[in-house]
Amino acid sequence: MNTVHHASAPTATHAPGPTATDAHASAAPARETVRAWLKEADRVLIAAGAGLSAAAGYDYGDTERFRELLPALYRLGLRSRYLLGVPLPKDMMWGYWAVHIDDVRYGAEPNPLYRTLRELVGEREHWVMTSNVDALFARNGFAADRVFTPQGDYGRLQCTVPCSRDTWSSRPFLDTILAAYDRDTGRVTDPQALPRCPHCGADVFPNVRVGPEFVDDSYLPAGRRLARWLDDAPTGSALLVVEIGAGFNTPGVIRRPMENLVRQTPRARLVRINPDHPDVPADLGDRALSVPLGADRLLDGLDS
Repeated sequence: MNTVHHASAPTATHAPGPTATDAHASAAPARETVRAWLKEADRVLIAAGAGLSAAAGYDYGDTERFRELLPALYRLGLRSRYLLGVPLPKDMMWGYWAVHIDDVRYGAEPNPLYRTLRELVGEREHWVMTSNVDALFARNGFAADRVFTPQGDYGRLQCTVPCSRDTWSSRPFLDTILAAYDRDTGRVTDPQALPRCPHCGADVFPNVRVGPEFVDDSYLPAGRRLARWLDDAPTGSALLVVEIGAGFNTPGVIRRPMENLVRQTPRARLVRINPDHPDVPADLGDRALSVPLGADRLLDGLDS
C-alpha cells in the first residue's frame, strides 16, 4: 500500500542522479526534462515546502520585509519571522502573529508563481501535499479538497491545552487584534483583544504543528483521500512527483516520504526543485531529477 504519512526508508547515500542538472548550468536542460515528464504523466503529485512560498515572495527570513511589517520588533534586534520560542510579552507576540498571518494567509491578490504551477498541471489528475500553512495553493486555483496540509493552517486557531478538538477561524480574532494594534510599539493596546479559548478561557495559538497539543483532526481526512488516490491508481499509470522547496527542517513531512513513494510506485518519477538541497537518492537512478534552482527560475518559461 502506498503511503505519504511516514518516512520509513532506510538511510540512503544522497547524490545527484544521472539526469541531475549542474548547479551552474542553464535552467533550459531541466525545463526540457520536466516538460517531457509532465507530458508523459497521467497523474501529478505536487509536494511543497517553505521554499516554494519563499520563491513566491513569502520568505520568512526576508529582513527587509520584516522591518517593513514589524518595525518595533526590528528595533528590538529581531530580524526574521522565525519567532517561535522568542520570549516576547503576550501583547507583542499577538501583535506579531496578527500582522504575520494577515500578510501571508489572507492576502487577496493572486500569486503569479502558484498560478503558473496550476496552469502547468492543467487537466491532469493531481493532488497537493504541503508543509506550508498559508493556503496559497487553495487561494490560487487548486481545489481545496485536493490539498493535504499535515502541518496545519494559519486560517485556524486552537486551544493550547487543548480542552477540546475544536478549532476556529482566525480571521475574526485577528481583526480584533489588529484594531487594537499599535504599529509603533508593536503592542496590542487593549488586553481584551488578546484571544482566549471560548470554552475554557486558556490561551489559544495558531492551529499549526509545534508540539503534541496540535489538533490535526480536520486535516486527516484529506490525508486519507490522498492515500486512496495513490492506492487506486490505474494499472500502468505514470505518476510524477514534483517536490518544491522541501529541505531538512522537517524532512519527515515531505522530502523523505516523497522519495519512499517513488521507490514503491512503478512508473513514478521525482523532480526535486531546491536551490540549497537538490540532491536525490542514488538508488532512484534516472527516475529522479535534481534541479538546483528556485521554483521561480525553473517555472519561468516552462510552459513556453
